[in-house]
Amino acid sequence: MSSREDEALAQAAVTALTGQLALAPKPGLPDPRDLGARVTRRDHRMLRWSAKALAPGLAAMAAAARRTGEPTPGLRSELGAIGRCTEHSVHLAGGGHRGALWALGLLVAAAALDPRAGARDVAATAKRIAAHTDKRAPRRPSRGSSVSAKYGAAGARGEARAGFPHVRRALDALATARSAGATEEQARLDALLTVVATLQDTELLYTAGPIGLRQVQAGARGVLEAGGTATEAGAAALVALDADLHTRAWSPRGSAGLLAGALFLDSLPVTPHSLPGTGNSLPFTARARAA
Repeated sequence: MSSREDEALAQAAVTALTGQLALAPKPGLPDPRDLGARVTRRDHRMLRWSAKALAPGLAAMAAAARRTGEPTPGLRSELGAIGRCTEHSVHLAGGGHRGALWALGLLVAAAALDPRAGARDVAATAKRIAAHTDKRAPRRPSRGSSVSAKYGAAGARGEARAGFPHVRRALDALATARSAGATEEQARLDALLTVVATLQDTELLYTAGPIGLRQVQAGARGVLEAGGTATEAGAAALVALDADLHTRAWSPRGSAGLLAGALFLDSLPVTPHSLPGTGNSLPFTARARAA
């Protein structure tokens, strides 16, 4: 049974995911802008609804970690079982967020193991959990694992087993952009582009192939080299990149999930007082910046 601490971590993860969804323009990714197409608006609402459907599963993962107390093989198997059940629930709510669930689930569990740990220590603990094999996992390969094997990409599992290096890069990009005076949305978009610029995104490899992946990475680097989204040149480059990716139906979904992981770590530490309705709903770092 989950505690208020577990529910607080789960809510922080969902808030990070919905915060990522709210950004615009995101290159090739759904965002809340009214593009004149009802299917686009409907899909975005569905993504927000299904993000909220992750909360019970994430709270159960936090509870499992808190109960186990160590990043053991048994905990890894239990997290996998909870994740598969959660995927089913999310599918009923409209689908999406599979990659984000993998990253957020590991990070939430790692945060529950040591509530006092900072962001990078949580990522290191998640690495220790991910190092174990889930012996109960289905034998059939997923699309992501098949693409990883075909192109030699690290994929979601490799990212976790390396300690989420792209999540840590996103955290650095957030700090850099904020210190330079960017708005919070601009800082988050720069963090997303930092991930896109170097990640071997298996979703992009599947839809665009290696040449398309390199093209998207170069486009993301172009925005950052123009000064980032806080500059006129960078903002214009982002709009052009977004339009191009939407035209080609190329979507860096793996990068979006890792940004959600970074936003979750950025909100730590989380306490029950950060739950909605308790009088202090801002994440810790947001409260610190507001102060």
